[in-house]
Amino acid sequence: VIKCKAAVAWEAGKPLSIEEVEVAPPKAHEVRIKIVATAVCHTDAYTLSGADPEGCFPVILGHEGAGIVESVGEGVTKVKKGDTVIPLYIPQCGECKFCKNPKTNLCQKIRITQGKGVMPDGTSRFTCKGKQIYHFMGTSTFSEYTVVADISVAKIDAAAPLDKVCLLGCGISTGYGAAVNTAKVEPGSTCAVFGLGGVGLAVIMGCKIAGASRIIGIDINKDKYAKAKEFGATECISPQDSKKPIQEVLVEMTDGGVDYSFECIGNVGVMRAALEACHKGWGVSVIVGVAAAGQEISTRPFQLVTGRTWKGTAFGGWKSVDSVPKLVTEYMSKKIKVDEFVTHTLPFDKINEAFELMHSGK
Repeated sequence: VIKCKAAVAWEAGKPLSIEEVEVAPPKAHEVRIKIVATAVCHTDAYTLSGADPEGCFPVILGHEGAGIVESVGEGVTKVKKGDTVIPLYIPQCGECKFCKNPKTNLCQKIRITQGKGVMPDGTSRFTCKGKQIYHFMGTSTFSEYTVVADISVAKIDAAAPLDKVCLLGCGISTGYGAAVNTAKVEPGSTCAVFGLGGVGLAVIMGCKIAGASRIIGIDINKDKYAKAKEFGATECISPQDSKKPIQEVLVEMTDGGVDYSFECIGNVGVMRAALEACHKGWGVSVIVGVAAAGQEISTRPFQLVTGRTWKGTAFGGWKSVDSVPKLVTEYMSKKIKVDEFVTHTLPFDKINEAFELMHSGK
């Protein structure tokens, strides 16, 4: 058993608490990882807020991390002690019908137990002050050591800087893949990206790499425009600058609508606007943001009858074990940006400050 520091969420709506936790050794087909770096994501904040119906407490959150394999359980063959890895919240077992289908990346092998905050055998590897602590998204990267299923880990280039590539565990991969895998943006196309946070910037990067000629960034926070342009946005607009609905503004700006739109916020009203901003006959709108539990999307069916397509994406459609090492290689060869997404680097015990920075849009 390893004793180490972790940020424990004891209950919903309260700040994280840095505690000493015990991390049990990995069982069969499990891997124990020394986490070197982790990022914070709105999904962690959503669960911490208490709005997530799958949220269980007390829990160790975090799902954008990178580290080194400390030890492996019986039967683990794909990674060994000392390997550099990224934990994966969408695993890839290679055996379920989802993994065997090229149309999806949603491996279901450990979905049920992962959603309940436990390892595949139904138990937890974390204890603190004599209490069992739940896992989160199969990763729990807000701990100096964590245990994951062996299908939930990608071995990456040992030379990669872990404080950067940890972002490929969720946000950057999600946005980039939404553009290149889910939407399949084509050269010369016009795109609109709603929400210019980390995921939105990654979508812009993907649209640019795919050859889009016009990329319109949309956000009410104008402080985000300069960064969006750095990533490839050709122009940025705020919905608050017009009395008309944003979809009408976009349709006018683009002679009938955009070819591709992306919702990167998790707001069902914006999801509708993003669809309705698409061009009749061929426009495609991709939902990337995760809306709160119980919310529903709506539009007039005529929007779809007249040739628009509404799609969604999880982790950018990447089959995780196969794709994450390739994304790291693309970063190392400067095909994709990663360093530019990092705004602040903080010590682990300042993790609550990181959440405050994220909520303030900084």
